[in-house]
Amino acid sequence: MKKYFTQFSLVLVAFFLTFTPPVGAQEAELPYRVEKMQDQSIVGDFMVGPGKFELSITPGESQEVELFIANRMGEKRTFNLVVEDVVGSSDTERTVVLLGDDTGPYTLKDYLKMPVTEVVLEHGERARIPITVSLPADTEPGGHYGSLLVSTVAKPAVTSNEGDVSSGTAVVSQIGTLFFVTTPGDKAEAGTLQDFALVPPEYFMTSGPVRFGLLFENSGLVHLNPYGVIEITNMFGEVVEVLELDPWFALPESTRLREVEWSKEKLFGKYTAVAKVNRGYEDIVDEMSLTFFVVDWRFVTLSLGTLVLLWWIYRTFRRRNY
Repeated sequence: MKKYFTQFSLVLVAFFLTFTPPVGAQEAELPYRVEKMQDQSIVGDFMVGPGKFELSITPGESQEVELFIANRMGEKRTFNLVVEDVVGSSDTERTVVLLGDDTGPYTLKDYLKMPVTEVVLEHGERARIPITVSLPADTEPGGHYGSLLVSTVAKPAVTSNEGDVSSGTAVVSQIGTLFFVTTPGDKAEAGTLQDFALVPPEYFMTSGPVRFGLLFENSGLVHLNPYGVIEITNMFGEVVEVLELDPWFALPESTRLREVEWSKEKLFGKYTAVAKVNRGYEDIVDEMSLTFFVVDWRFVTLSLGTLVLLWWIYRTFRRRNY
């Protein structure tokens, strides 16, 4: 009996040695989470989010956030992650300027750390990647700005007239997430509403909608989030519309153009619009106003024609009766 028990034990040991992989052969645990998305639709793109992080970090400390990448390309893809500094721009057509390998005056790329620079995802998978932002102990009060760029490369196949398949031009898709990091302390905050105008600048129009443009300049050393309202009154002084201005960011030493549309189409007469913009610090509000006129010349022509016709009928009626 003891002999059979010993043989059975040897068989079990051999079985476990055969089907248990060595420790080094086991798949290493990823430094980020991968999960299946509920929606497995093929959209042909990928998502990165959130679009922006705004953090306040004390010098010498760090903060961790989570970035997600979702693959909806319909195939397995490799996504590359890289950090670049960003700066503002005086060009109203450009929100931020990516600096590539250059270091910006408000650099962040040396303070932003990620566990990987490459993520491989099957279609319908989403990765959640921890990102750590750490500031040195000697960091001065102010702002630091950068962007984490996620890109993927597709090399589509091209079929020639002879039926041969060759490699086509590589297509690079890229999405960026902005990081706005400020340190507490005495910060040089300065900004103002520079201009308030119609876009395009046509102050006599025949109908709505009406589009407003607000030009805000940040001349300080930290980013600002101005916000406010546009109040519109008619020729009788009655407030006919209040347009909310949700916060929009302006990086240091930059100019941002914010456009807002009043979608109402049927308008007539004189209107006055007053922009009330809070600078985003110390509750300072800038006010600027403009006046515009909406006159539908077709309506005016029809009205005048009707008046002339009524006058002619009246004159004709009087001549016949006197």
